[in-house]
Amino acid sequence: MDIGEHLSESLEYKTLPLPFLNSETVQLFGMEIKAGLSETVIVSWLVMAILIITAFFLTRNLKEVPRGPQAVLEGLIEFLNNFSKEHFGRRARIFGPYIGTVFLFLFLANIIPVISPIAVFGREPPFTIKPPTRDINLTAALAILSIAIVFISGLRARGFGGWCKNLLHPVPVMLPFNLLEYIIRPTSMCLRLFGNILGGFIIMQLLEAVAPVGVPPVLSIYFDLLDGLIQALVFTFLTTLFVAEAVEVPGEAS
Repeated sequence: MDIGEHLSESLEYKTLPLPFLNSETVQLFGMEIKAGLSETVIVSWLVMAILIITAFFLTRNLKEVPRGPQAVLEGLIEFLNNFSKEHFGRRARIFGPYIGTVFLFLFLANIIPVISPIAVFGREPPFTIKPPTRDINLTAALAILSIAIVFISGLRARGFGGWCKNLLHPVPVMLPFNLLEYIIRPTSMCLRLFGNILGGFIIMQLLEAVAPVGVPPVLSIYFDLLDGLIQALVFTFLTTLFVAEAVEVPGEAS
């Protein structure tokens, strides 16, 4: 298999057919839709399962004096609480858990290729685990969810009248531009995350095709681990800033 074929196969979004359907496609509103579970959905479920199982075992048999993993866990939670209080004030208990969950999901989703089987002695691995965030459908869903929280939290914090008045800030002529932010912001977040993860994934696939021994594990430290962490931090931080801006009410005590 040449480099082009290897890259083309790696970028393909595979779908697992559903056993209870007799066809690989279904008709919906006159459109033919491919039925089945995409690898994006399957890997996303795997990420969620890892997070849930890890949380279950880390929160068992908690001790009054934390040690080992419990001490690390409590340190991370304390950092998240302080971060949330700094940006959300008294609303930290509302938005803090969401911000923490998004970060953990994105971080694990971005770096999950590091546990994927690799080729050994020229034999192809039985399967490969690809980052679900290389699929724009997932990054778009996360961005839409974040901007929906921004919109709803802004309405609840300011009231409908206050929210409408904020759209005219600082001058009424800014109304169309302030409305466009609800489209531009999620689009920017979606494309930034998608583009960076997909770019890193393509580079790693090319490296595996050209130099399959030695080089990929070393560069994976950056393209999978470090870049995955950076993109999770960027997406989470932008979400935090947008939500904090939406719920900030002038003259209200924090």
